[in-house]
Amino acid sequence: MCFKFCKSYISVFFVLGLIVSISGYVCAKPFAKDTRTKELKYKYGVLKQDERDKMEGKILNLKPSGYMTVDEYEKMSEYKDKSTLEAIIPKIETPSDFKYIPKPLYRIVKYNDPPGGVELSLGKKLYSYRQINAQGIVSPDFSMLVYPAVYYYTDSASVASDLFVIPLEDGDTNLNKILKANVARRNPVPILSTDKAIDNYASFRSLTPVDFSQDGTKLLVKEKIGSSEDGIWETLVYVYDFQTKTDYDLKEVRDAIIYFWKEYMELNLEDNRWDIYPLGFDKNNPDRIIVQGFAFTGVVPVFLGTWSVDSKGNQSRLVSFNKNYVPQVSINGYKIIQDGVEEYQTVVKQEEFLKKETKYLQKEAKKEQKELIKNIQDEYKYTIKGLNDDYKDDYRDLKKLRSLSGSTEGNELQEAYEKYLIDQLNKDIDKATKKIDNKKKQLDKIDEKLDKLYTDSGATSKQSDDSVESGDENENSENELTQD
Repeated sequence: MCFKFCKSYISVFFVLGLIVSISGYVCAKPFAKDTRTKELKYKYGVLKQDERDKMEGKILNLKPSGYMTVDEYEKMSEYKDKSTLEAIIPKIETPSDFKYIPKPLYRIVKYNDPPGGVELSLGKKLYSYRQINAQGIVSPDFSMLVYPAVYYYTDSASVASDLFVIPLEDGDTNLNKILKANVARRNPVPILSTDKAIDNYASFRSLTPVDFSQDGTKLLVKEKIGSSEDGIWETLVYVYDFQTKTDYDLKEVRDAIIYFWKEYMELNLEDNRWDIYPLGFDKNNPDRIIVQGFAFTGVVPVFLGTWSVDSKGNQSRLVSFNKNYVPQVSINGYKIIQDGVEEYQTVVKQEEFLKKETKYLQKEAKKEQKELIKNIQDEYKYTIKGLNDDYKDDYRDLKKLRSLSGSTEGNELQEAYEKYLIDQLNKDIDKATKKIDNKKKQLDKIDEKLDKLYTDSGATSKQSDDSVESGDENENSENELTQD
């Protein structure tokens, strides 16, 4: 009996306590089960989860991986201007089974030296790769590199060519500018192109830069047309003007040579194999181009004279009939050639230094990684705090709207709610202003303490001490790199 009484007594108190707690909860949160309240809470829950997903995605993608959203993939797949890509000097990779590999050294030399001696070398590599990039020429001011791209078409065994421009980077040595030149940074449209028809079997058409003008605004180019079975048929000469972006065909000089020999020497060059060789720009008259002609009518080529023509293909002139005459040609463009290899001792020392530098960089990379993760997490916490504050404010405004809707309605409700929002905004501004003032006071106190400490320690100012500390830090980091 006693047990039953106690049990019923406890049950009564439990029920009463439950009723009191429920009533208290309802009084404390009268809109907790309201649809709009649930919707508000759900919306902010979604926003928080989105921010968390973003934070985790940023941390995961500090090292790019294949895990990404469609939006992230599309953003990474957007077109990037190749001129903005960072170019690096190509390095020879050291195989794992070799300790020392001779590393080539390069130097800059004149391109068109001797004048007219530059020719393309189309070896077996072209037939294997179907495309090769030939030797390029650098402008006198080292602002661009022009190179020919040569193509091989297997269907007709024919060859064609394009001439492309690669802008060179600023802010580096001339040698490094040339070494960093990469086809990925070239201008997409060629400045000159040959005919790419494949109707003639084994025909070839190749473009070769001859030289720049003295001011670097014009480029002299020769086109070799012929057949891989019976040799060169003819050489055409062009001048490309970079200022007007126009190319000029200097075919008049060929016509002038043919006319002169037929009219005055009674030799029809069209019945014989002959050709011209452009040498470069005239040193004494920079707007004119020097060419020489030769006829192959026997064992020894017949010298057809030294001729000149202006850069637009007009006013052809005979310069000299003397085969021993040496024309004055300016040599303006540049190229790089291999100039020996680095010594063994130098390579070993570089290797040791690179190992130390790699260790140091790995340490710095870990520090940077931790700092980035911390910044991402701090940004996430700050965003979540803002979302929580917004949720509290929206919930507070919703409660006020509910309380007003019970006493007023219509225009009075709208006016009362707008007045409440304005009053609440002013309160929030005052509250934020007080927080800012308190923070300023705290900062002022900290500055006062620091000034007192620096005065007691005998330092002239905090700034001077900071500079000393930063200098010591740099010195320590350098010592760590050299002694690690």
